[in-house]
Amino acid sequence: MVGRTAKFSNTGWTYCQNLDVTFETAYGREININFSRNSSGGHSCSLHANCTIPQLKASVLVKQEGTGTELPMTGDKVFVHYVGTLLDGTPFDSSRERGEKFSFELGKGQVIKAWDLGVATMKVGEISQLICKPEYAYGTAGSPPKIPPNAILVFQVELFEFRGEDITEGEDGGIIRRIITKGEGYTKPNEGAAVEVCLEGSCEGKVFDKRELKFELGDGESLGLPSGVEKALTAMEQGEESLFIIKPKYGYGNTGNSKYNIPGEATLQYKLKLTTFEKAKESWEMNSAEKLEQSIIVKEKGTQYFKEGKYRQASVQYKRIVSWLENESSLPEGEEQKAQALRLAAHLNLAMCFLKLQEPSSSFDNCDKALELDETNEKALFRRGEALFAMKEFDRARADFQRVIQLYPSNKAAKSQVALCQKQIKEQHEKDKRLYANMFQKFAERDAKRFTIQINDYRCVIGKNHVKLIV
Repeated sequence: MVGRTAKFSNTGWTYCQNLDVTFETAYGREININFSRNSSGGHSCSLHANCTIPQLKASVLVKQEGTGTELPMTGDKVFVHYVGTLLDGTPFDSSRERGEKFSFELGKGQVIKAWDLGVATMKVGEISQLICKPEYAYGTAGSPPKIPPNAILVFQVELFEFRGEDITEGEDGGIIRRIITKGEGYTKPNEGAAVEVCLEGSCEGKVFDKRELKFELGDGESLGLPSGVEKALTAMEQGEESLFIIKPKYGYGNTGNSKYNIPGEATLQYKLKLTTFEKAKESWEMNSAEKLEQSIIVKEKGTQYFKEGKYRQASVQYKRIVSWLENESSLPEGEEQKAQALRLAAHLNLAMCFLKLQEPSSSFDNCDKALELDETNEKALFRRGEALFAMKEFDRARADFQRVIQLYPSNKAAKSQVALCQKQIKEQHEKDKRLYANMFQKFAERDAKRFTIQINDYRCVIGKNHVKLIV
């Protein structure tokens, strides 16, 4: 083992049985450590280097140094190859034999404890040997038939890559988290939660925003925060400190932010520490009267944000109305009508917000919801037509605008939209006609040159100026 670098910690792995190891430290000092098991099942350790290591419990022996200085963090997805053996050298598992790298999320309990601890100390390109004591592996149960109870395991692990955790709903890579300090508990802030946060925003290595804030989730835009910061906070635990990489979609988009001199399409980095938070009441924690009362309040709040051009922030408020009232069935008759009116207004306003945000698919969905509540609603039909037009579904858009004219003949805007749809449909037909004409012309030219027919056991190849019979 001479010439190898060793890393030690106080938990995770141990040398057992009788073992004598000599290795060279990072400072060039040669050290000999002798481990032995005594008759009572305990362990003794002797160290020859004019120093002592009390209660040595863990080791990772580096066989090949990695590159760089960065280490994987809790929540990162890591990609490794490994070979696992028992202490006597008997193999029991190997990703190399399978020819496929193994991946897992670090620190999430997806692997044995020893791996969560050991891989966290490795750099990309590093190959290390992990010796895992039973309580940090498969314990008293083992993992039959290959791993017996109380087995000490040896893994040779090579780290190829690690990535931060994608916290977006569609996992589009728009918000990546790297956990610096894990938080406490399991609860996380919800929409409307009161949060206290320390933040530091940077772009291309330059810090542009550093503050301590107290606010309600959903109000971040009024404080100059991009939507990605609020989404990030809903994924955090109390006391957690994390670094978030935020792509333009969840940052300042293609317009940037003039106040902070952030250009369009810029990727942002935010270091966030969630000091404390108080969750907003969930729907099931509120009675019917509370839901109605709060819905009226947030509707006004959303309307104010909309007037200020803060469409994302407005949409958050309208979504809260839907979540509170959509499945509410215990209202008296008079209150039920109020609730339905609030739901209808929320869906109509969401449809308009998403049109402004250039998200026509979401606008279309909310128009459909509004039409379920009022099938002849003028605004819902018109806005659905606008959403379909933005999605380039001109035939369907025209049908919605024509329905508006049928029900509301004085709607001049719908008549104008029908004319626009007709123009787009005509242009699309002309474009299709040219495309297919060119396509058929190419087929005709090719077929005129040469084609083959089968006659009994013969193939007859017919060209433009010849016929050839192939036996």
